[in-house]
Amino acid sequence: MKKVYVNEEWCLGCHLCEYYCAGMNSGERDLVKAFSREKKPLPRIRVEEGTDVNFAVQCRHCAVPYCVKGCITGALSVNDGVIVCDQTRCVGCLTCVLSCPYGCIVRDEEAHVITKCDLCLSRNATPACVEGCPNKAIVLEDRE
Repeated sequence: MKKVYVNEEWCLGCHLCEYYCAGMNSGERDLVKAFSREKKPLPRIRVEEGTDVNFAVQCRHCAVPYCVKGCITGALSVNDGVIVCDQTRCVGCLTCVLSCPYGCIVRDEEAHVITKCDLCLSRNATPACVEGCPNKAIVLEDRE
């Protein structure tokens, strides 16, 4: 299965991956409209900045997903290797956040539910963060 990987030596720390991710998951086709709403869309990827290296952090879609095992309501599930969240079932207990070894799950403070990378499944295309990365530091590959 293809997953998103980051070549940290190529990451510029520009945060465009966050912008494209948030825009894609906003439900708007127009990015300007997505970010001009009162409630700003949340990115499901975030860039950690360091002194020598920058690194984009997103869900790793683990082979043994502790977040899914820890979810008390069954809101998180695995669909063809991709961990997805049914936000209608999420109660915002944050057990998944505590279970994730990578810190990849984001809490929507306003809606009191979690959100996470789903590899842009609704898009049926390359994830927005991969397409939008100007330096090609974020890639979609099948690695062992």
